Amino acid sequence: MPSRKLRPMPASITVSHLAWSTPDGRPVLSGLDLSFIPERIGIVGRNGTGKTTLLRLIAGEILPRSGKITRNATLATLRQIAARNPGETLGEALDLAEPLAILRRADAGTASDEDLAKADWTLEARLEAALASAGLEATANTPVATLSGGQQTRAGLAAAILADPDFLLLDEPTNNLDAAGRAALHAFLATWRKGALVVSHDRALLETMDAIVELSTLGATRYGGPYSHYREVKARELAAAEHQRDHAEQALDNVRDAAQLSRERKARRDGAGTRRAAKGDMPRILIGARKQRAENTSGHNARLANRLQTEAEAELTQARARLEVIEPLKVELAPTGLTPSRTVLELVDLTAGHAPSGPIIRNFDLTLIGPERIAITGPNGAGKSTLLHTITGTLKPISGIVRAHVPLALLDQHASLLDPTRTIAENLRKLKPELDENAARAALARFRFRGVAADQPVGTLSGGQLIRAALACVLAGTPPPLLLLDEPTNHLDIEAIEAIEAGLSAYDGALLVISHDSAFLEALGVTRTVKLTTPRPRPPAPAGRES
Repeated sequence: MPSRKLRPMPASITVSHLAWSTPDGRPVLSGLDLSFIPERIGIVGRNGTGKTTLLRLIAGEILPRSGKITRNATLATLRQIAARNPGETLGEALDLAEPLAILRRADAGTASDEDLAKADWTLEARLEAALASAGLEATANTPVATLSGGQQTRAGLAAAILADPDFLLLDEPTNNLDAAGRAALHAFLATWRKGALVVSHDRALLETMDAIVELSTLGATRYGGPYSHYREVKARELAAAEHQRDHAEQALDNVRDAAQLSRERKARRDGAGTRRAAKGDMPRILIGARKQRAENTSGHNARLANRLQTEAEAELTQARARLEVIEPLKVELAPTGLTPSRTVLELVDLTAGHAPSGPIIRNFDLTLIGPERIAITGPNGAGKSTLLHTITGTLKPISGIVRAHVPLALLDQHASLLDPTRTIAENLRKLKPELDENAARAALARFRFRGVAADQPVGTLSGGQLIRAALACVLAGTPPPLLLLDEPTNHLDIEAIEAIEAGLSAYDGALLVISHDSAFLEALGVTRTVKLTTPRPRPPAPAGRES
């Protein structure tokens, strides 16, 4: 009989009893069991639940404390592309210099037999397709130094696409992408038919997922996609778990009340019997029988009460175990007193940039009146962050006028207003000296920095902790009438983003916001959008005239 040809096993990743702890012994993942097949999985959870750690474990970048990861698949991660050497090209940064050189020698007719044996004749076409899928207008010869941060992120995505893996491992892939970059990534993943594990707080991106895996202190739970479906199911589960907990608490209270009532009744009966016996109008034999019967009844009731209370306490413990213990983020802002007619900011004929010979912003005008909420949009490299730094005065304008008529504060994604050598509490007292120690500590506690957590040096904080600390320092006490926000949701979990949205929705000051998160801008109630465009090179000045 002819032998049957075995079909290859489908690609998969299996995680069994996985555990991992930080170097100081703090458990992050414990007893994790998951399996992945070629589908698009969004991985969500609060900061600190181990989302990035899980991707790094699957990629083999770090080792688990215990458990096993079985990879029957090829993997590719989203790595950051940056120039390692002056003048390095994109092809070199993607480690394609030699394969591309072979193809050039083949085109020139100078390739050796060894070159021809190694030649990857489809490489150029696949690279072009990968760059297009990532939404990056570049070639292998593009200098990496000319790429913005968002374009470098797209280049990293292109590298992962080029590898054509069974699974893409993407950790916050939209953090540095502009609207066009996000749209390109969304479109690519919508057509990706292999596996993708995507850690993200981008709700629009999560809406394209086939399934959602939530990491929490209770472990890992898989839900059907997209994200909106997960939120609906999660809300129903949470409501049911809270109802069960409330019911168990009431049942325990009822058992305790019944036991107390039984003890009080027995005490009254015992008191009445004692008084009758003292009068001498009851035979001694009857007194003894009643005493024995009372003791038997008392013992039975006590055992019954103990059993019912033990069962009720066990039911309550089980009900509480189904609920994650969460310390909420509370953003409650004091009023700024800004009036609707107050001119807050004026920019007149502003030209700005880091180099006078090549300004990014030219002849820009903007007037902000009262509690307006303005979104500054535009592609990466259009000068959005440069504009905010010019308004704060950290970057001097090349020409034009900047007039800020009210106090302001800038919160950027790097939390540059904080001193990394100081603790969170020290930074707050420095920025808000009017707050006493108790008020400062209370403000930090609302942002989940309680007790010793407020005494952490800023330089040791994770990305999400850093943004929360900066928010606390900016919004504590009386916030300034003008807030400048530069991608404030990067590195925050979705619950924290929604808390910030709720807090800023009640803020009565003016907002100037840079964000590529459309859901965030919609939640803030943006009243006006100002779009910056990438500047075009100025034509050379006519002979005999200065430019």
